[in-house]
Amino acid sequence: MPKALSYALLILAASASSAFAHAHLSSTVPSATSVVAAPTDITLKFSEGVEIGLSGVKVTGPDGHAAPTSEPSLVEGDDTQVRVRPSQPLQPGTYQVDWHVLAKDGHPTHGTYKFTVGP
Repeated sequence: MPKALSYALLILAASASSAFAHAHLSSTVPSATSVVAAPTDITLKFSEGVEIGLSGVKVTGPDGHAAPTSEPSLVEGDDTQVRVRPSQPLQPGTYQVDWHVLAKDGHPTHGTYKFTVGP
């Protein structure tokens, strides 16, 4: 196979794989299923950059109501980390975090995880 054709196929394969990428949730603080003291921040890290204006995070408390939080924001200098701050200390119980993000490449993803605030 000619060298130029090999390079062309390599470039085509690389661009095709990035076209199917999504911002997957890589880690969270507090981490899923953890028992923690009331957090001052809830941070979600994604596998690629996200468009914060088209992304959201909802924290639901043990009573089934949304816990008041700040608007989602990016961690300074890192468009892969989204953060919300509870407006008041979270009371003991299990919290559900529902999130949706739009990756910089235009692909939406969403998910849910839970953590527990201990007494």
